[in-house]
Amino acid sequence: MPAEGQAAGFSLPIQVVEAGGITAWLVEDHAVPVVSLAWSWAGGAALDPAGQEGTAAMAAALLTEGAGPLRATAFGDALRDAAISLNFGADRDHFEGGFRALADALPEAVRLARLAMAEPRLDADAVERVRARAAAGARRALETPRGQAGRAFWARAFPEHPAGRPSGGTAESIAAVPPEALRAALDRQLRQGGLLVCAAGAIAPEALRAVLVQLFAGLPAGAPPATPPLPGFRDFGQAVVDVASPQSAVVFGQEGLAAGDPDWEAAQVVLRILAGGGFASRLMHSVREQRGLAYGIGGGLDVMFRRGIVVGSVATENARVAETLAVTREEWARMAKDGPTEAERADAVAFMTGSLPLQFTDSRRVADSLLSLRQNDRPVEWLAGRAARLQAIPTGRLAAVAARLLRPEALAVVVAGQPVGL
Repeated sequence: MPAEGQAAGFSLPIQVVEAGGITAWLVEDHAVPVVSLAWSWAGGAALDPAGQEGTAAMAAALLTEGAGPLRATAFGDALRDAAISLNFGADRDHFEGGFRALADALPEAVRLARLAMAEPRLDADAVERVRARAAAGARRALETPRGQAGRAFWARAFPEHPAGRPSGGTAESIAAVPPEALRAALDRQLRQGGLLVCAAGAIAPEALRAVLVQLFAGLPAGAPPATPPLPGFRDFGQAVVDVASPQSAVVFGQEGLAAGDPDWEAAQVVLRILAGGGFASRLMHSVREQRGLAYGIGGGLDVMFRRGIVVGSVATENARVAETLAVTREEWARMAKDGPTEAERADAVAFMTGSLPLQFTDSRRVADSLLSLRQNDRPVEWLAGRAARLQAIPTGRLAAVAARLLRPEALAVVVAGQPVGL
């Protein structure tokens, strides 16, 4: 998800717009005649039936494969003729939609997006086309050691929860999804309730109010079913997945923090210094620069179900995996014990505040970033105080948060490859 924040000297005025029982956040900007909308519901793959993983992702893909009187080709032609980008998707815990269009094409974008959600066709040929594409993608994801390591990591971390299953499904689960399950997935997901909407670009509040009514009024009342609460991260130790490859892919991680935790931003600073700062991070310095063990290594908070899980990855020769992991654990323990230096704190905060405008360079990125804030229950003024909050975090507090957050003894590791000595 996009990082949350506000750099010194950077302004992003957010207006709250309400219509038809729906609340939207808007950043109005008429410098370029483009409008972007992004919206979501809680759910996504978390609502997929067991054994039919990938249902929500397939259903989302089918929304642009024909709607109302328009079959797939005609629907696609209508989008291209008006230069509209319309997309739907389902990840582990959300079902999302969005479009970007020229301001003059906004009525057509709203018409086609409404049609897709209110009257999806789900034609048999489209279903099988999307099924084949999804199955191919699921197989392709397992062709590399990195794909195998990621799959095994989440399955072990959350063995009894949908978060442990591949959100896009497996080739086998995708094949098991009947057409009626796709219709049921859309019926439970596309609702007027539980809807988060964000907009950016050349649209005024009064125009957005009309769009909200036109776009979503045809959806059924009520909200999607509640997603199952995410259990604690399972400290599963170390696991090896045998993959014939000259290199091993490693995924490592541990429990993180809830998005609403008061130490959230301090934890982001700590993790940037430890693992997320490119060549400035401690792990990159120790693993690559000092020892030449890997080309790159990094990590951070992977946010889902309003929780951040600490996750990192590295790839290296099979003979060097054991040493790479030993160095990683040493740096994990050193940060937990001593925390960062004042110079590291200053550099990390300067980067996190100074680079923020890069997240808001076009209307689509603005809308998506605002949606990320809403999905994590941030208040509308969250961005405005971001820089001040980061700059006010003392080094001593970062040390305390590092001691609380980082648990080297509980660092869970999956290695996919043929590592030597593990």
